[in-house]
Amino acid sequence: MIWHLVAGALAMLALSAIFICWPRRASAQNNQTPAQLFEERLQLLVLARDAGELAEQDFASAASELKQQFLEQEQQAVRYQQPRHKALFHLSLVLVAAVIVALTYSQNGHYRQLTDWEYAQQNLPAFGQRALLGEGAPMEERDMQLFSLALRTKLANEGDDAVAWMLLGRVWMTLGMLEEAIESFERALKLMPERTPLLISYSQALIMLGGDLNLAKAGQSVAQVLMREPENIDAVSLMALIAYERGDNEQAIAAWQLLAERLEAGDPRLEVVNERLAELNARLAPAQPVTVDGRQIQLELEVAADLAAAHPDAMILVFARAVGGPPIPLAAKRIPIQAGKLTVQLTTADAMQQGWDLNQADQIEVVARMTVSGTVERSDADVEVSSAALSFNQSEIRLALTLED
Repeated sequence: MIWHLVAGALAMLALSAIFICWPRRASAQNNQTPAQLFEERLQLLVLARDAGELAEQDFASAASELKQQFLEQEQQAVRYQQPRHKALFHLSLVLVAAVIVALTYSQNGHYRQLTDWEYAQQNLPAFGQRALLGEGAPMEERDMQLFSLALRTKLANEGDDAVAWMLLGRVWMTLGMLEEAIESFERALKLMPERTPLLISYSQALIMLGGDLNLAKAGQSVAQVLMREPENIDAVSLMALIAYERGDNEQAIAAWQLLAERLEAGDPRLEVVNERLAELNARLAPAQPVTVDGRQIQLELEVAADLAAAHPDAMILVFARAVGGPPIPLAAKRIPIQAGKLTVQLTTADAMQQGWDLNQADQIEVVARMTVSGTVERSDADVEVSSAALSFNQSEIRLALTLED
């Protein structure tokens, strides 16, 4: 195909050369020279004069005009004759045209893409062996791109092929083109809907893309595999991963425990499964009470329902500050607004500045502020309630406040 384009470029160049170098000459009517035409017309004038059809004065005027036309034609013929010294000029024009054609093709031509396309077509079987059987050098990104190009060409020329669509989906998934991969897998599933490796690959792409709808589709595909092959390790692993992505930790733990029982001791996947199990078990374990050293404040805060309804996106800032001290809070917390009773605990761990916490002041004031902006900067729409001055007679202070408009 490249040679066709080269031949076309050469043909265009040849036509340009012919157009430039073609001699420009005045054409003679009926293949007669200007002198022959002049003599013939003069004879006609003489015959007309001798026959009495043309007066002598009119004959002289017509002959003079005919002679003038003859001289002008001779001058024009001389102008259109190409002198030899212009041959070099025309050759230069041909060379310039050749350079322009070459530069234009090098910049705008698709010969590199055509070369890649021909190479991909010729090496499609080799790419398939390297991708499926692991023969030869590992597939790099460029190899994957050429492989996908060859597969797309095969599908365009030969029509739908389930294996080709599946391979194309795997290539695109490797290249990170998840939406294209899913589309390819779906085309393959229309041709062979019960192929286990295809269902597994399709589920993997859906999980990688994420989203509730995609996870639901992945779950259906994995369930379809498990109904026929309950011992399929890949399907069990994907089912655990789907449950984990959905936040269903209990189902994820059950699936990974089943997978851990089926994996052999030397399987590298076993270590990953055990790590996930440890993570989820720690997440589901009951929280242990935290022992806090130093002073602490236990606040029961009542938030009015109308206030929470009027500002659903607001935040509540709860902080303690020293009476008569710097404005920097000794401890602070920020929580989303919600109606009803809230329990807020301030400890030395909630200090905003190192070295300035609840242990540094004997008298404190507790403030609860609804902030519409969510920041510490006050606005006219903010609502605040403060306690009276409180003393740390013991290590813990308990109080109750009501936040209302």
